[in-house]
Amino acid sequence: MNLTHFGHACVLAELDTDGRTVRMLFDPGAYSAGFEGLRDLDAILFTHEHPDHLDTDRLGPLVKANPAATVIADPGTADRLRDCGVEHEVVRPGDTLTVNEIPVRVLGGEHAVIHPQLPHPPNNAYLVGDALFHPGDAFTAPGQAIDVLLVPAAGPWMKISEGVDYLRQVAPRVAVPIHQAGLADVHRNLHHQLLTNLAPPETRVEILDTGTTRAL
Repeated sequence: MNLTHFGHACVLAELDTDGRTVRMLFDPGAYSAGFEGLRDLDAILFTHEHPDHLDTDRLGPLVKANPAATVIADPGTADRLRDCGVEHEVVRPGDTLTVNEIPVRVLGGEHAVIHPQLPHPPNNAYLVGDALFHPGDAFTAPGQAIDVLLVPAAGPWMKISEGVDYLRQVAPRVAVPIHQAGLADVHRNLHHQLLTNLAPPETRVEILDTGTTRAL
């Protein structure tokens, strides 16, 4: 599997199956950059409706340039996609779909609490085969062993100790920090260092700079 990080929660996963490469793009949002030029996508998946995960201004041209891509969304994101005329498939926790023969299980439920007086939108987590888990903005347990975890490193709904505990709970082979665009460089480096130093022994933390592709 190859992963490319386009900043914040936006990740391109490329998985080989039956002699072809399946390309899935997660959460192309307002804090991410470089995904606009992607082509030959098989699916574009959204975890939830917040603008840092969904940039409706850039989504239309991306979908037009990738006519074979299925847009997959939670119910909250689906409302926004209807408003901008993007065809999509709505999925909820408990659903399973396939993207060119690769199973994708939908887990999750609600966005983690930022403040009790703010709404808690739906939040889908996506388990791609047994290979990759994107939790969105929540610490959803995948419920099974997984290979690569996209671990949240920062956000108004979390503190870094919770991210460390989540990483230890899931204990993947590889963890790739995401959701760190809101941090100053010094704090981003600190959070990455804490995740690396406090990860379980069986986990390797891989830091992917924006635009970086790595085979995992």
